[in-house]
Amino acid sequence: MKITNYERKNYILKDKKGLKILSLIKKIEKYKLNKKDKEIIRMARTQLKRNWETPLINYLTKFLDKLR
Repeated sequence: MKITNYERKNYILKDKKGLKILSLIKKIEKYKLNKKDKEIIRMARTQLKRNWETPLINYLTKFLDKLR
């Protein structure tokens, strides 16, 4: 698996779990995904970021707005 400069700079990949998550994401992205699947993969990528809490809060806030 090739890690891009962006991924190396912005993601926490110091342990095997982070690398495994990124590897799975890249494998999934090779398939034709619908809009909802792409959204889930986008959210999964944010969990690799150093400041992962902010994207998660934003995602959950938007999700709550949809429910209202």
